[in-house]
Amino acid sequence: MKNIDRRSFLRNSSLAVSAGVVAACGGGGSGDSGDADNRSPYIPPTTGTPPTSSKSRVIVVGGGMAGATVSKYLRLWGDQIDVTLIDREPQYTSNILSSLVLTGQRTLSSLQYGYETLRSTYGLNIVNSEVTSVDPVALKVSLSNGSMLSADRIVMAPGIDFDDVPGLSNLNSMPHAWKAGTQTTELAQQLAAMPTNGIFILAIPLAPYRCPPGPYERACLIADWMRVNKPQGKLIILDANPNILVEPENFRAAFTQLYGNIIEYRAGVAVDSVEESTKTLFTSAGAIRGDVINLIPRQKAPQIIRSTGLITESASRFAPVDMLDYASTSYPKVHIIGDSSATTQPKAGHIANQEAKVCADAIIRYFGGLSADPAPVTTSACFSTITMSQASWLHGMFEYNPSTRAMTPIPAAAGASNGWSASNYRDMLIWFNSLMADTYA
Repeated sequence: MKNIDRRSFLRNSSLAVSAGVVAACGGGGSGDSGDADNRSPYIPPTTGTPPTSSKSRVIVVGGGMAGATVSKYLRLWGDQIDVTLIDREPQYTSNILSSLVLTGQRTLSSLQYGYETLRSTYGLNIVNSEVTSVDPVALKVSLSNGSMLSADRIVMAPGIDFDDVPGLSNLNSMPHAWKAGTQTTELAQQLAAMPTNGIFILAIPLAPYRCPPGPYERACLIADWMRVNKPQGKLIILDANPNILVEPENFRAAFTQLYGNIIEYRAGVAVDSVEESTKTLFTSAGAIRGDVINLIPRQKAPQIIRSTGLITESASRFAPVDMLDYASTSYPKVHIIGDSSATTQPKAGHIANQEAKVCADAIIRYFGGLSADPAPVTTSACFSTITMSQASWLHGMFEYNPSTRAMTPIPAAAGASNGWSASNYRDMLIWFNSLMADTYA
C-alpha cells in the first residue's frame, strides 16, 4: 500500500469498524443520544517505507485479535517486510459474542477464524507451534518443534492467563469460559442441565480483566434465557469490584427491572477458595453454594511475557509499554499489544485491533528511518446483549498525552446508549462482522 493510502487509512480506520456504533447513534435505539463522536483522528504528516534492498523480518507471537491485525497490516502497508505469525492453534475462536453459545444462539464454529486468508492474500508465514522462549536481545524465538526463528522486531500478543484458585483443580467443574473454546461448551451444557430451580453463580474478578462489560452482559443474557427455561432459578453475581464497572445505569436497570426476580447482585465480594465436590465458594462475605458456577479468575499476562523479562515488577500483572509504539519499556525492539500489555485503555477486542495498527505503523516507520506517530488516536466500541434480542452500546476514544505518556480518554467522544433495543442488536452483528473482517479477511 502506498504511503498516502496508509495516511488516509489511519485517518479513518479507528472509526471504520465502529460502523455499528455510528449507526446506533444516528439510527436510534431506546433513547439513543445522537452523535457519539465528531472528532477526526490524528493524520500522520508523513510515513516511511521500509528499505527495498532486503526484507525486514517481524515475528508475531499470538494469532488473536491483536496478533492477526498487526500481522495483516504489517504486510498490507509494508511490502518489504517478512512477517511470521506463530500460534499453537490452527484457528482463532472469538471471545466476542461467545456468551451467545451459552444460550444456544451461536455455535463455536460460527466464531472461528482461520489464517488461510492472511497467508494467501497478504503473504504471511503461518507457523502452528508453541513458543517455548523468546530472547529479547538477540530477537530469537524458540519453538516446541525444536526450531528457532530470528527477526528484526518481535511483537508479543499472547492474550491473557488466569490466577490459580485455591481448591480448584478441575477447571471444568467451575468453568470460566473467558477464553472461548471447550470451557464455553462445558458451561453451556451445565447451564442446560441445571435444575429448574437451580442457582447459577457468576463470579467477576477484580479489574483489569478482558472485556469490562462482558460479565455483566453475560449475566443479563443468561437471566433472559433462564426466565424462559429455568423460571424458578436464581442468578447470583459476585463482583469483586466495588460497583458495576461500565454502563452502570443500563446494567443496574436490567438487574433490578428486567431480572429483579432472577438476579441478585452483590458488589465487593471476592472468591478466596472453592470446594469442588460441594460446588461451594468461600468468599470475603462467607460461603455460598451453587448448582452451576461460572468462576472467572483474576487475570494476568501469560508466563511467556514474564519469562521473557517484559514484566520487571513482581506485583505487576501486565507488561509496561511505550504507548506510542507499544514497545517494551525494557526491550525496545519487542512490542506487546492486546491484553498482555499494561495500558490505560480497556482490554477488549476492538482496542487490540487498534493497538495493532498503531504498532504496525510505528514498526514500518522505524524500518524507514523515521519516528513513530507522535499523536496516535484509538477507539473502543462494544455492544452488550441485555436480552437475547436487544443490546446496548458503549463507545470511547483515546489520544496520546505527551505529558503522562499515556492514552487518555477524549470526553467529547465518549458515549453510551440510553437503554437497549433490537436495532442495537442488529448493529452489534454489523459491527462484529466488520471487526472480524478487518482482522482476518
